[in-house]
Amino acid sequence: MKILILEDEPIIAIDLEEIVLSNVRADVVIAATIGEAYRCLSLGIDFALLDIRLGEGRRTSLPVAERLRDARIPFAFISGSLELLPEDFRDVPKLAKPFTPHDVARVLPVAA
Repeated sequence: MKILILEDEPIIAIDLEEIVLSNVRADVVIAATIGEAYRCLSLGIDFALLDIRLGEGRRTSLPVAERLRDARIPFAFISGSLELLPEDFRDVPKLAKPFTPHDVARVLPVAA
């Protein structure tokens, strides 16, 4: 299994990677930008954890989420900006920051 973490804050990305690896057997790839995430998608992703707001400004992970949804690849949002989610993503699993390892572990069975 290959899991993508799209997170622009390196410390949070590393924390998420550690939590994922302690809960599921997987290869984890980390991306900080949409471009990096697209390159990771070309490697074959089985599940993704997406921060919504990326960097300063108005950039979001929603284009990546749309590609994942179109490809029928399960994913979850982990973000402090859940209010930015459009209505058509309301059924996607989501966690608010700050999160606990237990919170993250709850969304990972979706990938199993």
